[in-house]
Amino acid sequence: MNQPLPERIADALALLTGTRTVRCPHPDCRVSVRYRHVAPDEAKRLTDLATDHTRH
Repeated sequence: MNQPLPERIADALALLTGTRTVRCPHPDCRVSVRYRHVAPDEAKRLTDLATDHTRH
């Protein structure tokens, strides 16, 4: 999956602040979720939401 340069830069900066970015794997879908300092259950819920294309 090729992301536009501004998205790749934003993802790299997010990593520096400890933020996790999860993107939908569906081609051409622009949905992403970023989170930081969440409980493991919430991280799983957010990851499931971002990666399940039928939910967004």
